[in-house]
Amino acid sequence: MPQLGESIAEAAIIHFLAAPGDRVQADQDLIEVETNKATMTVTAPCAGRVVKYTVELNESYPVGAVLGQIEATAEEIERAGLDLPPTGGEHGAELPAEPEAKAEANRVQPTVRGLPVPANASGASYLSPRLKARMNELGLHAADLAGIAGSGAAGRVTIEDFEKFIANLDKHKMSKASTMRVAVADAMRRSWTRPIATVGLRVQLDPLLAHRKASSPKPGPALYALRALAIALAENSAPAGRLVGSKVIHPTSIDVGFAVEAEDGVLVPVIRHADQKPLRELVARYNELVELARERKLPAEATGGSIATVTNYGTFGLIWATPIPLPEQTLVLGMGAGQRMPFWDEAKNQFVPVLEANLTLSFDHRVLDGGGAGRLLARIADLMRHPETL
Repeated sequence: MPQLGESIAEAAIIHFLAAPGDRVQADQDLIEVETNKATMTVTAPCAGRVVKYTVELNESYPVGAVLGQIEATAEEIERAGLDLPPTGGEHGAELPAEPEAKAEANRVQPTVRGLPVPANASGASYLSPRLKARMNELGLHAADLAGIAGSGAAGRVTIEDFEKFIANLDKHKMSKASTMRVAVADAMRRSWTRPIATVGLRVQLDPLLAHRKASSPKPGPALYALRALAIALAENSAPAGRLVGSKVIHPTSIDVGFAVEAEDGVLVPVIRHADQKPLRELVARYNELVELARERKLPAEATGGSIATVTNYGTFGLIWATPIPLPEQTLVLGMGAGQRMPFWDEAKNQFVPVLEANLTLSFDHRVLDGGGAGRLLARIADLMRHPETL
């Protein structure tokens, strides 16, 4: 399946224009496909005989999926500039296939200089079986190749580009990534395969701080946010659902995690049934889990299975951020640093200073739209403005 448009990730097969056994010419229309924007055709990459289709009608397939096979001579494969299979004689060329660039001189070179990466560096958007095998051998992912300027057709990264990239790494200073850093990198790579969006608003912290001052034990700001999120999701758990196929899987329990910075990474302890216990009863457990996380001694029952995460990036002096939900989650609630801001007091008919902080909600846009995310965040902010209800 070729890339049929900049924002198109898949297409549905609606008609086969040539039957298995038919002889076809290069660029002849083979398959009619339908995207969410238009009906298009997939063409033959070379002349030959259609061997078979490996897809079914009325089913959708992602960009890069193999749609079928064409049997072609070695001469035709070479003429079309396709990857020659390792054995000789007649071969089946898989779709999609793109002609390799014949000479560097034929390539259009960017006129803009000083870019952080070459203008034609699109990364490894299509991986040949040979390249995949080599990457698996080295334990690498496609994300590790971002920024490589491929020399193949349409900027495709070839095995030669890859080996040159690997050889060049030896010229740089390198340090071994910790086990935690590798785990965090893998989680974020999987998280970013989804469309992530963020909404935000400001919330006054003065009522919260006054409540905290009068409380014993004293909850931390992130725990107020966690409890507010748990109550809001208990009222409507749909925003925390996960999309699997054509179904939204609703959570069975309001288990909420919170981010704790540990050595060379972040751990996410989980408070189970956070909607069922009042704020004052959560303080001791929250503080205990923070210490265990920093010591990297979290018990198994306090990890995994959470439906959302709270992160207080305000502890680093940040006022705004766009954190990414964990792969198994749809939501992450962020809280920025408090700032003194002027607020118009209608009763006093004048501006008064208040302490405000930004709340952000990052979410899987497949499950939740901006309106739903905005309503959820507004409910969380309202609960935090009335901490006595927590």
